[in-house]
Amino acid sequence: MDDQAAVEIEAVKEFRDRLSLPGIVDIHTHFMPDRVLRKVWAYFDSAGPLTGMEWPITYRHEEDQRVALLRAFGVRAYTSMLYPHKPGMADWLNGWAAGFAARTPDCLQTATLFPEEGVETYVREAVESGARIFKSHLQVGGYDPNDERLDRSWGLLADVGVPVVMHCGSGPQPGKFTGPEPVGRLLARHPRLRLVVAHMGMPEYTDFLDLADRYDGVLLDTTMAFTDFSEAFAPFPAGAEARARLADLGDRILLGSDFPNIPYPYLHQLEVLERLGLGDDWTRAVCYGNGVRLFGLEPADVS
Repeated sequence: MDDQAAVEIEAVKEFRDRLSLPGIVDIHTHFMPDRVLRKVWAYFDSAGPLTGMEWPITYRHEEDQRVALLRAFGVRAYTSMLYPHKPGMADWLNGWAAGFAARTPDCLQTATLFPEEGVETYVREAVESGARIFKSHLQVGGYDPNDERLDRSWGLLADVGVPVVMHCGSGPQPGKFTGPEPVGRLLARHPRLRLVVAHMGMPEYTDFLDLADRYDGVLLDTTMAFTDFSEAFAPFPAGAEARARLADLGDRILLGSDFPNIPYPYLHQLEVLERLGLGDDWTRAVCYGNGVRLFGLEPADVS
């Protein structure tokens, strides 16, 4: 690793040491087949018009380098978030992700889904093969989570308790089915679904916090939230009331980073959580303890 990486590794270690963290659990990292990831990077290379800001990929490295860097940061468990944009992709992506998890044991086996014929079959197969977490991307996939073809799959995931990270907020660009209303209808039918709202629901933060208040199975991940980059175009609500809601939901907020597709250093996502001023116990829970509990990882004392 180069000198810049070594400096950041040391800085992340200092963050962990300051909070007495035995490690980090990051539930929102991206590993995909190479040709798919390069298309994602090409999208972000042209994403400036979406936010009015350039979106450079900070960790545009080969797969083995990205894995090694997360390990050097002390990330004990992470995911391979992937998602289809058309029928016929999800089952293939799930097969790739299962293989990646088999050769990368610190990665939680990840799967995805799409409203199409056969979705219930491959979702069940993914769960039976060891999938620990699913990803649903309503903006990229362009689908309604209430599509009847998905209903049995949501029911299955609710029954087995496998969490689903859903990009359902309207940032950085709204989609036809993004926003709290479609998700609210989904949860009304599947109230036990363990739904992780990606990006804290950016920019509809308050609405998704309301859903978390209403449904015990709703969690939120911090991906890109509170960072200087996101605060410039989708700021989290200011004031003591919003901070108090974050504190109250401290056991249901999980660290997510969007590594490697972030336009700033990994360390920044960690530091902005500390900067919220909600206390060391809250930050420890978000960065490690809540993920350990959610996935039943080897317990450790994070108090």
